[in-house]
Amino acid sequence: MARAMDAIGDRWSILLLREAYYGVKRFDQFEYYVGVASNILSARLKKLVDAGIMTRVPLPEHAGRYEYVLTEKGRDFFPTYLALKKWGDDWLAEPAGPQVVFNERANGRPIKYPEIRTASGKPLGIEDIQVVPGSGAVPFNRKRFGSGGDSKIAVAELKARPSGSRARLRRNK
Repeated sequence: MARAMDAIGDRWSILLLREAYYGVKRFDQFEYYVGVASNILSARLKKLVDAGIMTRVPLPEHAGRYEYVLTEKGRDFFPTYLALKKWGDDWLAEPAGPQVVFNERANGRPIKYPEIRTASGKPLGIEDIQVVPGSGAVPFNRKRFGSGGDSKIAVAELKARPSGSRARLRRNK
C-alpha cells in the first residue's frame, strides 16, 4: 500500500489520472482542466512517467512538445480509480448527485460498478477478511500476520512496549 500511495497517492496525481481517463494528453490541457500550477503539474507528470504509469510521446507537429499517454500500468489503475470515484459519489457528492457519470460507449447505459464478493459469492465485508503474509512479506509482516492474521495481537504487543521500542520496531521492518 505504501508503494502504491507513493506512486499515485497525492491529490494532483489522481486528478491527472482522472483527466487522462477522460482523454486528456497535453500539458496545457491538464493545466486547464485540473487548475494546477505548471510547476506542480510538471513535477507530477514526471513522477507518473518515472513510475511507468504514463509515457511521454513526442508530438510530430511540434518539436519539443509531448503528449502524456497512459501505459498498461496506468490503464490497469482504472478500476481502482472507479472504486475511489464510486466511494466519493456515494459519500461525498452534493445532494444533486455526482458531477460526472460513466456510461458504456456501446449502448449509452450507466456502467455497473463491480461488487467485491467472497469465494462463496456473498458480498465481501471487512469481517470476512483474514490478513496473512504474502510471498514477498518482510520478516516484520511474517511475524505480525503469520499466526493466521490476528493483527489485534500485534497491536496489543506494540501498545505494551515503551514508545522507543515502537520506533526501533519500525526501523527494523
